[in-house]
Amino acid sequence: MKESESLIIFDINTTGLTIEEVLKQNYGISGRLFRRLQKNKQLYLNGKIAKSSVQVKKGDKIAMFMEDEIENTIPIDIPIDIIYEDHDFLILNKQSNIVVHPTKSHQDDTIANGVAYYFKENNINKKVRFINRLDMGTSGVLVIAKNSFTHQQMSKQMEEGTIDKKYLAIVKGVVEKDQDVIDLPIGKEEDEPMIRTVMDSGQNAITKYKVVERLGTATLLEVKIETGRTHQIRVHMKHIGHPIIGDELYDEPSPIINRQALHAFRFRFVQPRTGEEKDIEASLPNDMENLLVYLRN
Repeated sequence: MKESESLIIFDINTTGLTIEEVLKQNYGISGRLFRRLQKNKQLYLNGKIAKSSVQVKKGDKIAMFMEDEIENTIPIDIPIDIIYEDHDFLILNKQSNIVVHPTKSHQDDTIANGVAYYFKENNINKKVRFINRLDMGTSGVLVIAKNSFTHQQMSKQMEEGTIDKKYLAIVKGVVEKDQDVIDLPIGKEEDEPMIRTVMDSGQNAITKYKVVERLGTATLLEVKIETGRTHQIRVHMKHIGHPIIGDELYDEPSPIINRQALHAFRFRFVQPRTGEEKDIEASLPNDMENLLVYLRN
């Protein structure tokens, strides 16, 4: 049985477990995904459709068939910067000032529209499944899963905290500590649904940072988030007195850059199909490079 975009194959190195036990215990397949595969007869053992109760032996091959899907997002020819692609992933270096997925006010000018167009033009019959989200003004690594198995496995890695996400932020003022951890809960402002703030009743939020370069009136930070709260880095940086330059929502506009100077530059994870570690980096965009040049002079 040949591996393809639609066929995910596992080489079995144990004996005595059923197909269901192997997939759930050894590969972390969720009950929901497993039930769907079983119902649609998309489970194979050594090339033949098999019942989930069949026992396997060492040397067997279990395969899951990922069917074609229909994406309902309107395909629009919006430029996307692809930095990595395989059977399971499309990974972009997202440009700034564009929304990731459609909303009431952004139905046909989002990254999702651009990806839907790319899928259509390249006969990739899959849904657009975002693994991570970036704010409209934030640039950098944006990861999209091409099938439900990959999406489920990446969600599992997110929950287990094994994905390494790092950002570069240019903040106001000179940050004194070379590195620190901000462990403060974040919640919604009652009368401002868009704005988040540090509050005792908020959700747990942990942000780690270290100084990359001090720039006289500003600081370039490398930031790692242990949790994924809305606007987390922006809120935590403001709270410690070092708001991100250009962040109009949490500070003020900048004459040098027309968005918050925040870039998701690294995303390290395990490719679920192959078990290989992937370390994806997105180059710093010109507007942040220009801001650094300005601050250094």
